[in-house]
Amino acid sequence: MRKSEFIRGVIGSALLLGGIVATVTGVRQASAETPIVEPGAVVTKLFESNVLTEGVSVAPDGMVYFSEITFSHRSRDENGAIEAGHIWKYDPSTRKASIFRSPSGMSNGIKFDAAGNLIVAEGADYGGRRVTRTDMKTGKTRILAGLFEGQPLNSPNDITIDEKGRIYFSDPRYAGHEPIDQPIVGVYRIDTDGSLHRIITDAGKANGVCISPDQKSLYVVSNENGGTAIERFGKSGAQADKGTIPLRKGLMALLAYDLHADGTATFRKTLVDYAPFDGPDGLVVDTEGNLYVAVRAENRPGICVYSPDGVELAYIQTEVPTNVGFGRGKDASLLYITAGASLYSIRINREGYQLPPTE
Repeated sequence: MRKSEFIRGVIGSALLLGGIVATVTGVRQASAETPIVEPGAVVTKLFESNVLTEGVSVAPDGMVYFSEITFSHRSRDENGAIEAGHIWKYDPSTRKASIFRSPSGMSNGIKFDAAGNLIVAEGADYGGRRVTRTDMKTGKTRILAGLFEGQPLNSPNDITIDEKGRIYFSDPRYAGHEPIDQPIVGVYRIDTDGSLHRIITDAGKANGVCISPDQKSLYVVSNENGGTAIERFGKSGAQADKGTIPLRKGLMALLAYDLHADGTATFRKTLVDYAPFDGPDGLVVDTEGNLYVAVRAENRPGICVYSPDGVELAYIQTEVPTNVGFGRGKDASLLYITAGASLYSIRINREGYQLPPTE
């Protein structure tokens, strides 16, 4: 992963990515009063895998779940066999990580619903291309969405859930040799009756999704990298010569939509335009409605904290991040970060928003 220097406004940080702790000695803040991140706060490396971590989410019991995406072009052994993707479980009390599920269906985004069920976006590249729900008490998994208008989904990526129990997910394609069956990159809604609806088609290459605590806004990240996985890797899955495939990047932005009571969404505004750099990946919100966004921009990778109107409030440098998630209970102010092949955490001065649990 590429590393970049801080831009102006950042006092200075020492990031020890090869070690255990990264000290953040200067975090850009919008106000000195009750800073979101204390000067001197540390980003701690908790675990390192082999390929790419994603989709971190904390269960009601405090266990931390996250995906390891084992791209087929990066994880073949000497005999050509491909790692099948994994969901890891990290125990904060023992500081140990173990495999929860493998194969994972090439899981990406992970969330827990109000009943404590595990909701997973399974991608392409030999994955499930579906959204599943696992009952954490019985271990049984059900498919919630796999087809739209009779055709397979492209590659479910990220998930958010509203307080009515409706599930929203993005469906771009960044990796995989499979045909692209949905002609539009969209954001979808799964209703509690199991019906599937495509509700957003104007969000570029929709990636991260998140609902505000007041349930009135749906935030969508566009990271339009300019090509499909088939163009980059070919039908065989072998990586093509990058020099022969020019890519034209598109919309790289954090977008805000009005989320209506019926679950439909209307574009409101572009909160942040990252062009000409890469757009963000995943995001979450705190109880005040501030957004914590995994920004992949080459000039400034890290977690940017924005107000609901898109005003930057704080910034923490990391290696190129993929997603963020808050802890629960006594660790509600602990922000977990997936970046590179690792899982990190940092203690902040805000608590993460979680769905109210069902009775």
